[in-house]
Amino acid sequence: SSDLTCLRGRASSVPSARPRADFIATMVLPMQLLRTAQNQPMMVELKNGETYSGVLASCDGFMNLHMRDIVCTSRDGERFWKIPECYVRGNSIKYLRLPDEVIDMVKDEPTSRKEIRQQFKARGRGGRGKGEGRGRGRGGQAAGPGEKSRPAGGDKPSKRARG
Repeated sequence: SSDLTCLRGRASSVPSARPRADFIATMVLPMQLLRTAQNQPMMVELKNGETYSGVLASCDGFMNLHMRDIVCTSRDGERFWKIPECYVRGNSIKYLRLPDEVIDMVKDEPTSRKEIRQQFKARGRGGRGKGEGRGRGRGGQAAGPGEKSRPAGGDKPSKRARG
């Protein structure tokens, strides 16, 4: 099996773990690390003490994990269960342990702020003047060809017209 590195907590319990100074010197964002860790083995300890060792299938922005081929260990370490797949809610995670190779893989993926901005622009978020909006009016419909424009208040006549 490969060496593991803690995402949170101390890695000193693993004999051949990287020195802590090396881990701090290279900043890796947690979500970037988790996305890179997909289809990689990992161990998750929950706040209640249970551990789940398996392969990360997917994750989301709340750090919820979908794992496959899991061995679940009870809090006291005396009972084990083999589970084909499970879902771990992100706010119940105490820490994650990942192979060192995953951290090396994250370092190899250059992701600058400029590249991130370009990804968001490609999705169609933000920006101005794409012709879809109608401004900040009150929601009245624009008149098409041959139609009279309606008042901004909808179907009701204005106060002046009511008398």
